[in-house]
Amino acid sequence: MKRVVVLTGAGISAESGLKTFRDSDGLWEGHNVEDVATPEAWARNPELVQQFYNERRKSVLEAEPNAAHFALAKLQDKYDVQIITQNIDDLHERAGSKNVLHLHGIITRSQSSIDPKRTYPIDGWEIKMGETCQLGSQLRAHVVWFGEAVPMIEPAAVLCSQADIFILVGTSLAVYPAAGLINYVPRTVTQYIIDPNIPTAANRSIVQMPFQATLGVPMLVDDLLTNES
Repeated sequence: MKRVVVLTGAGISAESGLKTFRDSDGLWEGHNVEDVATPEAWARNPELVQQFYNERRKSVLEAEPNAAHFALAKLQDKYDVQIITQNIDDLHERAGSKNVLHLHGIITRSQSSIDPKRTYPIDGWEIKMGETCQLGSQLRAHVVWFGEAVPMIEPAAVLCSQADIFILVGTSLAVYPAAGLINYVPRTVTQYIIDPNIPTAANRSIVQMPFQATLGVPMLVDDLLTNES
């Protein structure tokens, strides 16, 4: 069974109504990224940061997977599909994808403030101030902030190196180290990019599909499934 590695970015979740900070000149839902997505912000005003991610979590739980998410799950019928996502939502999982690697964490889990390896499921949409991990530290969103290490980047690089087919969906290739994953994909591998705005960083050998994810992904998946039948 051929291995398809898919790297997804904000564009696939945007069509489910989830916004990102890159939608509006560095603002994320009206906040400067430096005020809600850095360790310094947490140290300065943990209540604000906690409230911000609680609201984002509520939005994620209210959102629904779209046609692109469901199409990638359908691709599992005939391929070994490995999804690497830059997104912190769980829409891939809810659509039925079985193998999802979250580069930047997942907002539906909490983590210890002093040991990021200690993560916990969240009952509902809210983490309250005063809720602590086993070490006694305040729980926060299980999200990689700017300035923090990206612990899953190495496993993601390994997956990319093992791809038989590589697909980029809804990403600007502007956020590092995630954008560098494309460099681990063997040059002999067929590569696709689905985005209405093809980034200039895209390799010239990539098959370019300048469509929204909900149009381009089902189109490509149908083609791949037909060719593999």
